[in-house]
Amino acid sequence: MAEAKYVLMDGQAVPFEDAKVHVLAPAITYAAMVFEGVRGYWSEEHNEMFLFRLDEHMLRLQQSMRVLRYDAEFPLEELRRQVIEAVRVNELRETIHLRVMAMVTGVPSGITTSSPVSLAITAGPYTMKDWQTTGMSACVSSWQRIHESSHPPRVKTSANYSNGRLSMMQANLDSYDVPLLLTREGKVSEAPTASFFMYRNGRLVTPSTTESVLESITRDTLIELSDDVLGDPVVERPVDRTELYSADELFLCGSGWEVVPISSVDRIPVGTGKPGPVTARIRDLYLDVVNGRRDDYRHWLTPVWSA
Repeated sequence: MAEAKYVLMDGQAVPFEDAKVHVLAPAITYAAMVFEGVRGYWSEEHNEMFLFRLDEHMLRLQQSMRVLRYDAEFPLEELRRQVIEAVRVNELRETIHLRVMAMVTGVPSGITTSSPVSLAITAGPYTMKDWQTTGMSACVSSWQRIHESSHPPRVKTSANYSNGRLSMMQANLDSYDVPLLLTREGKVSEAPTASFFMYRNGRLVTPSTTESVLESITRDTLIELSDDVLGDPVVERPVDRTELYSADELFLCGSGWEVVPISSVDRIPVGTGKPGPVTARIRDLYLDVVNGRRDDYRHWLTPVWSA
């Protein structure tokens, strides 16, 4: 993400280079930070920036803070106001990515410290490699996805991302684009920072929310769009590793990823080995929705400049 001019810290616009926390803050020493990644889409047609499903992201931030027992609360209206202000103060009129972080700050007195909590929001232009033509090469990681009994996978906390980072670094060293993580039981869970979908035998399938996945807002979006618009209900069930090798299409999704096809797993081609028509159809529909081209889903969009 490109450098922003300002970071909003506790409601105040702070110059980017001055946005700092103490090196001994629990956010650093104990990974005591939860966060959200929100996409904003600039529409030339409407001359407007649309933040996609902002309220749902902020509600998940609140839920993450509650599960990790943070001694602070940020009302939804205040969170919404600060996110919009972060875009405005940076004068952004292009497609962007925002990060909203609730960090336990101050010098800790022990590992159980949970206050005070600071809110920091940064926003800037966002680009990602385009795999739409070739698709991504995936592997099944030797690292397992974290389990509910050890750390809550549905919480979007920085501590969880060490798990994905290890698997991603190993995949890249082995010349793959992305790893797929299995659960303790050997079922497909997700990729680092992205949810997993499979099209097989005429059905769209995704692991259920009890398969050690983050309760992804993009995942929820595609489930609703597939059912309402495409007339193809998504099946939520456990997915076996061997199904990856016999699937017709596979793809990943997330706020940053949007919808990205997978062309091979463990060097075995997925379907024809090229991005498939179902994935392309879902991606096109998703991009229409987030860019404000579907009036029936405008309730998911928060305008910035006319708000």
